Amino acid sequence: MSADLKYQDITKKIIGASFDVHSFLGNGFQEIIYQRALSHEFQKAGLSFQREIEQQIYYKDLPKPIGTRRADFVVENKVLVEIKAVIELEDVHIAQALNYLKAYKLEVGLLINFGSKSMTFKRLVLTQDKSVKSSNP
Repeated sequence: MSADLKYQDITKKIIGASFDVHSFLGNGFQEIIYQRALSHEFQKAGLSFQREIEQQIYYKDLPKPIGTRRADFVVENKVLVEIKAVIELEDVHIAQALNYLKAYKLEVGLLINFGSKSMTFKRLVLTQDKSVKSSNP
């Protein structure tokens, strides 16, 4: 990982914990199984996190929310983690994670897939000008 990645210390622990989970469980389970195992690994790594925090979604100038969404994790109040258990990540999964970053007002997110033979992930960064950087370090 390059030295200029925001929250690199946190994301490195998250990715390491995710590899531990995938190494032990492999692929083929539902997301909730990976989510529970990842919670355990986050605790072991000393990461503070919240799981499935409900976030209200607003539209334009409407005073009331039009719905709610739940991201899988917010770690250290800085990094959003969305997990999947699919054969391959698709654009729709990336779009969902980016929408969560916007809704939760966070800059950095990890989209982690436990469904393939090898664990895969994408690091997403929402910049101040709302542009997106996606990488797979």
